[in-house]
Amino acid sequence: MIEYPKRGEIYLVNLPSKPKDIKNRPALLVSLDIRNKLANDIIVVPLSTTLRTAPTHVLLSKGEGGLSKASMAKCEQVTTIDKALLIRGPFAGRINNAKMKEIEKAIMIAIGHF
Repeated sequence: MIEYPKRGEIYLVNLPSKPKDIKNRPALLVSLDIRNKLANDIIVVPLSTTLRTAPTHVLLSKGEGGLSKASMAKCEQVTTIDKALLIRGPFAGRINNAKMKEIEKAIMIAIGHF
């Protein structure tokens, strides 16, 4: 059986940030599993070890999803990337359902749906 990336897993990804600048960083998969299995792209939220509090940021503790450091999910930067940009992962399992609900709420805030 062919594996595919799953919702709630954290991968190291190649994130295009500026036209000629690509940065490798961890990202949380937020797209549905059926989409992850069938589509050529996935929806992710980039993570950062810069821990700035904001309504669209969700703290992920060290160890969650296999993170080596506490990180912020930057939900205002939700983006779609090609699966070919997945470098390594999943780190370790999925983040818990309560944390995924926090991520979903922060994404809704980011798009103006309070």
